[in-house]
Amino acid sequence: MSYFVVGTDTDVGKTLISCGLLEGFAAQGLSVVGMKPVSAGVNELGVNEDVRLLRAAGNVEAATGQINPYRFEQAIAPHLAARFVGVNIDLSRIVESYRELATQADVVIVEGAGGFRVPLNNHQDGADLANMLNLPLILVVGMRLGCLNHALLTVESILSRSLRLAGWVANCVDKDMSMLDENIAALHSRIAAPLLGVVPYCQNQPDAREMAKYLDLALLSR
Repeated sequence: MSYFVVGTDTDVGKTLISCGLLEGFAAQGLSVVGMKPVSAGVNELGVNEDVRLLRAAGNVEAATGQINPYRFEQAIAPHLAARFVGVNIDLSRIVESYRELATQADVVIVEGAGGFRVPLNNHQDGADLANMLNLPLILVVGMRLGCLNHALLTVESILSRSLRLAGWVANCVDKDMSMLDENIAALHSRIAAPLLGVVPYCQNQPDAREMAKYLDLALLSR
């Protein structure tokens, strides 16, 4: 019952949807934990905001090294942030951390970094990590101009690797997007996976429990 949440790009709401999934599964009485294999960017307290939100949405206490094996201060592409401090992101270490978490919770929600194909080291990217984790994928589409191409290319990339796309979420990141419903319909007719929900635009920091209401988790079992 674990899932790997990937995005069409950066800043499309992967953390928001991941937290919504955690809250939704927790409401079913399940033990849940979020995982951010690679984080880049910290606040003034040295904390990555994505990791903080994932921790808050989960109900299992796990070690920071398991939840977030690689943390970098610079908010740049993961492989560049790692190179800057002389670190190589080892995907096998990430997989090991995931397996440890999977023994502690009914559901592990793994949130990817950036878009699906973002480089993680000199030779591997997010798609390679997806292959190694071998989890069903949930794609977050940031609904804004250009999202149709980004979404369909990402789906094509996922399916070309024989990975399972369990569902996708339309996250309305642009409050002024023209023909929003028509764009969602265009994707709905072209993506052979359930539309788990349409998350409306929210100007302020959304609440994960509120976001869970927009996600139909029952569709994941189909």
